[in-house]
Amino acid sequence: MRSLFDRIRHVISFEIIGLALVTPLGALAFDQPMLDIGVLSAIIAVVATAWNLVYNYLFDLALTRALGTTAKGGLMRIGHAILFEAGLLAVLMPFIAVYLGISLWQALMMDISFALFYMAYAYVFNWGYDRLFPLPEWQVQA
Repeated sequence: MRSLFDRIRHVISFEIIGLALVTPLGALAFDQPMLDIGVLSAIIAVVATAWNLVYNYLFDLALTRALGTTAKGGLMRIGHAILFEAGLLAVLMPFIAVYLGISLWQALMMDISFALFYMAYAYVFNWGYDRLFPLPEWQVQA
């Protein structure tokens, strides 16, 4: 399993790169001021960071108990990303509606858009991170 340092490096790099991508794209896509989307994205990132740390630890723990390894194939990564985003969706939708002064329906559509973006981003980022920082246990299994 990954060390605490590795998990912190993972979370921080994931969020910084994600914010740099989602803020201008979100402002453009939703016709909202960049500042509002930036602040909203930063708050969401803090919530997502906390959830990411807890969720990934629990996911890896469950994976280790069930399969004896933390190695993830393509389908496992897709399921991992979907479950992560579903948890965030439930918490963030009401916050987005209140912060931007939009309806819950609009917030749901916006949150789903953010979730779809982040699912694709998480898949690519985590694959790249695992390639850049592989665990020794993966070498033994290969």
